[in-house]
Amino acid sequence: MCIRTLLFSTLVILIVVNVDEPALSAEPRKTHPARSPSPTPANISSSGQPGQAIGTSPAIGAPIAIGALTPDMLTRLEIFLDSRSFGPGKIDGKAGEFVGLALGRYQTAQEKDSQPGQLDSELQQELQKIDPAYIEYTFTEADQNWIGPVPRRPAALAKVKKAIYRSPLDFLAERFHSDPDFIRKLNPKMKFDQLRPGTVVQVPNVRPFQIETISPVPDVPPRPEFSQRIIKVDTKARMLDLIDGNRILVSFPITPGSQRLPAPVGTWKIVKMTILPNFRWDEAMLQHGRRSGHYYLIPPGPRNLVGVVWIGLNKTGIGIHGTDNPDSIGRSVSHGCIRLANWDAIRLAAEVTTGMTVQIF
Repeated sequence: MCIRTLLFSTLVILIVVNVDEPALSAEPRKTHPARSPSPTPANISSSGQPGQAIGTSPAIGAPIAIGALTPDMLTRLEIFLDSRSFGPGKIDGKAGEFVGLALGRYQTAQEKDSQPGQLDSELQQELQKIDPAYIEYTFTEADQNWIGPVPRRPAALAKVKKAIYRSPLDFLAERFHSDPDFIRKLNPKMKFDQLRPGTVVQVPNVRPFQIETISPVPDVPPRPEFSQRIIKVDTKARMLDLIDGNRILVSFPITPGSQRLPAPVGTWKIVKMTILPNFRWDEAMLQHGRRSGHYYLIPPGPRNLVGVVWIGLNKTGIGIHGTDNPDSIGRSVSHGCIRLANWDAIRLAAEVTTGMTVQIF
């Protein structure tokens, strides 16, 4: 959602967030450890098989194409890539375009001489080590507090205190980086609209996106150690890459504006970073790039229209940000900005700094 201005509480600029002693929750990550994801919350436990079988893994052997993988192996590949911040898009056990793009970028980063779209025997073995591929998650009362009736229209949304999740399935799908239909597939008998605290749900084994651990930060301090990194946004492939020297550190799928208001091609700088922003919804700004006096201030939360992160560029109203709708990633629906899933946006925010270069092409 984009061409816009964001309102800062004291300077009437990009963002407004009220917070005492904020702290960015995500720690900078400089390497990609070769390990399976290891969720940490107490209400997550190991699980054998998902509620409904999604295929069995083939014997390890010669290189195999993504399109020839079973749903189980595809899910393991998505989990593997996601855990290393090479985002495959929503985890769904399908051979979508972002899975191939993420795999290719991961292989390039690891200097693997692999055929495009192919998994060599070493990677196949890595996927088999993801044990278990599915885990049990116990839905809690604290989780329930992040769910409620949240309107979609800006005028009504501006009246709520926090832009929280709209349903238990909405909460779980984002928490485990998944397509809602995939969560349903893993839990075929579950009625998600009746989910209650104490219910055990089968989910993919990824490190969860924990909205409750994210603290508001109106203006993230500079991190000079990241200043030489470059963000490259490929609007045709719809992928964002973070480059350090000649190495890809992270790579995530994006929505790069729309046909009517595409992301601005060129070289820009990051001038502002905010965690859990308020969003100044101004239709005149969104449609015509002109600020007006008729606007709504949308409160922070995962269903804020710019999600949980705003990374502002030195191009008026343009930034890299999260989303209130993970289904929109990859589609041409934003107003000139670069949109990511919230679980990817918060990871990106931990790896970049103001003053960095952003190349959009």
